[in-house]
Amino acid sequence: MKKRDIFLLLGAAAIIAFLWMAPEETTKRIPKNEIHQRMYDTFNTKGKKAAGELCQECHNADGVPFPEDHPAKYRCLFCHKLEQ
Repeated sequence: MKKRDIFLLLGAAAIIAFLWMAPEETTKRIPKNEIHQRMYDTFNTKGKKAAGELCQECHNADGVPFPEDHPAKYRCLFCHKLEQ
């Protein structure tokens, strides 16, 4: 075995170890319920961007507020995933 092969194997092992130790997913999933069904339908017919725009109808300053430390408010489906 050459040195380069050993370094390649060590590098691969390091990457696998890094990914193995990644924290669990903590971002809430979008519930598949009566309230969010329209968003699911739009996602299936028009795509992610169109569905994400629907979130703002309820999740806004006058409706369901965002948590204080919530990041960008117009890319919901970037972080939040749909239920399977």
